[in-house]
Amino acid sequence: MYNFDNQYNRKNTECIKWDSISNQDLLPMWVADMDFEAPAPIYNAFVNRANHHVYAYSQLSDKYYQAVINWMQRRHNFHIEKDWIVLTPGVVIALTLGVQAVTEPGEEVMLLSPVYGPFRDAITCSDRKPLEIPLLNNDGYYTIDFEAMEKQITSKTKAFMLCSPHNPVGRVWAKEELEQIVAFCQKHNLYLIADEIHNDLVFKEHIVINNISGDLAERTILCTAPSKTFNLAGLQASNIIIKNEGLRNKFKTLLKKLHLGDPNAFIDSVVTAAYTECDQWVDELNIYIKENMNYFCKEINAITPLKMWNPEGTYLAWVDCREMNMTDNELDTFFKERCRLVLNGGHLFGSEGSGFVRVNLACPRAYVEEAVKRIKEGMASLNK
Repeated sequence: MYNFDNQYNRKNTECIKWDSISNQDLLPMWVADMDFEAPAPIYNAFVNRANHHVYAYSQLSDKYYQAVINWMQRRHNFHIEKDWIVLTPGVVIALTLGVQAVTEPGEEVMLLSPVYGPFRDAITCSDRKPLEIPLLNNDGYYTIDFEAMEKQITSKTKAFMLCSPHNPVGRVWAKEELEQIVAFCQKHNLYLIADEIHNDLVFKEHIVINNISGDLAERTILCTAPSKTFNLAGLQASNIIIKNEGLRNKFKTLLKKLHLGDPNAFIDSVVTAAYTECDQWVDELNIYIKENMNYFCKEINAITPLKMWNPEGTYLAWVDCREMNMTDNELDTFFKERCRLVLNGGHLFGSEGSGFVRVNLACPRAYVEEAVKRIKEGMASLNK
């Protein structure tokens, strides 16, 4: 059993989540990383590699690729081959290069909103146009508006961006929904760029989009990474799965132009250890996060007028604050000054997120309980 209750001090380590906040009385529950210690195999892999004392140019071993292949097969029933794997320094750069690989300037990329902000950035910074389809909010449970997708698509729409599991609304898309997405992409001859970075952090079955259709898999750029699963964002390693050789080569050419794609000295050993020795840690992590989520959801829904739906995946709670009748700036001020919490404003995920906040619950239960206490105090102060 792992001790996720341990309050590991991250302050003064130059971590963005804690050390970019000048007011030390604030409790940060914003940036999507975890406040848990790394499991021993990962820590040991770092130390063993560091003990070599030479940190020069590096490459990935066959053990690395096999570890990724085996993890995807074991955890997701998803078969991949070594040649399909392209290393990038992160999923965000892969989203950007993916957009550039499958579209031309001025063309449109469809996405579902609200969604992780860099989706839009990947499109607009590449001189493409985002075509946003609002998700349908059914009392906190979001579904895809396929009718709107059909109505709004144009001849300039060349790709579809999917977040699965979805950040920030917490949906793990059902097989039927994924089948409809695949059918839509095939009908309109779209490329698919899928971000599945949260694929291991789920409370129900997650289905890899490539497993829905072998045909669309030939037109898919699938973004995966150990960063969310094992809290390794600082390692800067993502595994982008591109089955089609022509598409893969186009993507790799764009990567090469930026002189990216070479691993640092720690990636090979650390990721290999994560994918071969940490299954139990991930299993227990999901149980712990789910318990945090259950507790937080129950408590939040008891605080009028706040509301939230208990998510199916990720460690991110999506709280509806619209009945507080505050602007997004006022909400930010309320949570910082009256609740002493740093959260992500929902407007960062698109206009459909206005009036919401995203709360990171990948932390010891004591932090979650403290957050609930502070929110109750903050709400009570409004009535004085």
